[in-house]
Amino acid sequence: MAHSDRPDMAIAKVYRGTFMHSTQQTALQVLKDELLGVDTDGKIAFMRPGAELGALSQTFGFSPSDVTQLAKHEFFMPGLVDTHIHACQYSYVGTALDMPLLQWLDTYTFPVESQFKDLQFAERVYSQVVSRTLRNGTTTACYFASIHTDASLLLGKIANDFGQRALVGKVCMDTNNSVEHYKETYQESQDETCRFIAELLKRKYPLVRPVVTPRFALSCTGALLGQLGEIAKKDNLHIQSHISENLEEVKIVKELFPESESYTDVYLKHNLLTDKTVMAHGCHLSDKELDLFKEKGASLSHCPNSNISLCSGLLNVRNVLNHQVKLGLGTDVAGGYSASMLDAVRRTRDTSKVLNIQNPEHETLTFEEVFRLATLGGSQALSLDDKTGNFEVGKDFDALRVNVAAPGGPMDWIQSEEPKITLEKFLNLGKCHFLFNVSNPFRL
Repeated sequence: MAHSDRPDMAIAKVYRGTFMHSTQQTALQVLKDELLGVDTDGKIAFMRPGAELGALSQTFGFSPSDVTQLAKHEFFMPGLVDTHIHACQYSYVGTALDMPLLQWLDTYTFPVESQFKDLQFAERVYSQVVSRTLRNGTTTACYFASIHTDASLLLGKIANDFGQRALVGKVCMDTNNSVEHYKETYQESQDETCRFIAELLKRKYPLVRPVVTPRFALSCTGALLGQLGEIAKKDNLHIQSHISENLEEVKIVKELFPESESYTDVYLKHNLLTDKTVMAHGCHLSDKELDLFKEKGASLSHCPNSNISLCSGLLNVRNVLNHQVKLGLGTDVAGGYSASMLDAVRRTRDTSKVLNIQNPEHETLTFEEVFRLATLGGSQALSLDDKTGNFEVGKDFDALRVNVAAPGGPMDWIQSEEPKITLEKFLNLGKCHFLFNVSNPFRL
């Protein structure tokens, strides 16, 4: 663990107890009786063994009596990172899962999303989804909004006001014949995207940034995809979209873009495959396409609940990791019926085990590996790992304080367990009311 070279920084909080996080080298690192100091800017100032309390208090100028001691059944872990969630679809989450992807979009999704021109409706839904995901432990989220610029700006404001780190994207789509009025012209999409980006950046929210968001290749002309690639390049912005979620979708993309070798090549040709790109799903990507992801530094968001709920496919995460492609987890509300990243953790392991049933040589993911994907992996997929994802000195203190002995919880404690076992039980059985406190740089 790195040591701070900034003892002159004023200390706002010091915590003592068990901390569990991931590093680049280790899927799970357990630190017992550790001291973590947070400075007045919300950054981790030091991370040292508890035995060094006396020396640390003198070096950093805090009183040992001010240290917050975690209880026996408490621990800190990094905040969960949802790398793919449709905020506007939260209004019907948990329903409408009886169709495959393309029919589902036409029947349920587009009609609902068209309602977000109504700012009062948008405020109600967006306040609920940000509040709910925070209660579920999601301290960072990558949101799809709708095509409506003002409603998308409102989502950015709500996320920042509630204290959630977020990438927010105004959806771009100039091709859609299923719902009247729920599409833009090429010029409208370009102009409104530029307005959204300029306005959101002008507001200088400390926690929220824009992300260029072509819905997917089926809903965008090549001209629009190319223009969005140029917009992202101009301001070095994040990019998000969907790729290879469903076999029917893959087939139609091939028909619409016959000059491209693959679905991935469509985005590559339009400058939308960069080291700040995150693509959702990828269930049917070839090894050659994964090589392109690795070469460009692009990321995948694994959305197992949605993949299963819409019968889209099973992503072989082990194969993605073997190709050294960055990967995080996503809830993909409302294709996924849960807004909880703990559900995404569980469905990720379930999917891996199904693949093992189909092929006993498939190496299933361990709970430690999936823990990393839900925290550090997500921050890396969103190119935010310089700020969050684990407890490295200098990063923002973005953490969950978990109390696994919270009254009324579903876990029974027969005997004292080691922290690693406690974490495994929490990931498999935990509920949001176990999250005793949520901390991030602006909510100490």
